[in-house]
Amino acid sequence: MNPEIASFDYWFNWRVLLCAVWVLAPMVVALFVIWKYEDSSVVTQGDSEDNDVLCIDDAWRPCFENIHPGWLLGFRILALCFLLATNIARLALRGWRIYYYYTQWTYTLIAIYFGMGSVLSVYGCFQHKKQLRTRLTADQVGNDAESGLRLPLNGEKMALLEKSKASGSKTLRSSVHLFQIIFQMSAGAAVLTDSIYWTVIFPFLSLQDYEMGFMTVNLHTSNLFLLVCDTILNRLRFPLFRFSYFILWTGCFVIFQWVLHLFVSVGWPYPFLDLSLSMAPVWYLLVALLHLPSYGLYAIFVRIKYKLKSFAS
Repeated sequence: MNPEIASFDYWFNWRVLLCAVWVLAPMVVALFVIWKYEDSSVVTQGDSEDNDVLCIDDAWRPCFENIHPGWLLGFRILALCFLLATNIARLALRGWRIYYYYTQWTYTLIAIYFGMGSVLSVYGCFQHKKQLRTRLTADQVGNDAESGLRLPLNGEKMALLEKSKASGSKTLRSSVHLFQIIFQMSAGAAVLTDSIYWTVIFPFLSLQDYEMGFMTVNLHTSNLFLLVCDTILNRLRFPLFRFSYFILWTGCFVIFQWVLHLFVSVGWPYPFLDLSLSMAPVWYLLVALLHLPSYGLYAIFVRIKYKLKSFAS
């Protein structure tokens, strides 16, 4: 490591100031957007795919009605196992320094997404089973009524069933809300990491712990591939204002790197983060601007999915 990193002149100059503006200003705007538009309320059911209202059912119901929620559950469990196996293997080979890289942060975030998704899908499968039983009971009562038979219903049980259907627990609602946020953060971050790696780092740069091999290729392809597959299957919405969480995610990583370099003698994980470069402000601005197409492309993909679904139905 260059000893100048610990010096006063390294941190207090116009380049660092400009880089700080590129990082901190979007974070401040993102916090304002979240404060203005974020709504933590979660409803139980939603009917319109164009509606940005967060629904509990969207966390576990597949996008297509004829697909059983168990298929989405199975895929999420398989994806979680694969991501966990990759993380464990990298930890065993490289140690905790793998979390020195933004890619590993994103990979772990996607693993958390699939972990939460698996738990919510298990809950959803139980709910789906209960709803089928309720529907069968209602159909049976209707058939008996048409036949002239009168079967008394247990009013307390029906009221309790309707109450549980209409409202979820506060923990469940908070979990679904967090799940939606992680989904949208992961989507933008996965596109950003993979696009930068395959267009900038792989052709032009050489990084420690990122030599070309199966693990590196896996790390920069499977994350986005698994997330795209889940997006095709799931029924989650993609409101644009949650782009703000993606900005905060990357901003937290950059601030982590700055604080780390203030106190620990380590090199920069990516050369374009080096504040001593004369082109550092340009690099920081370019990476900041790349967040727009990274998130935008995924948002377009989700909208196309719902458009195709509406045409098919």
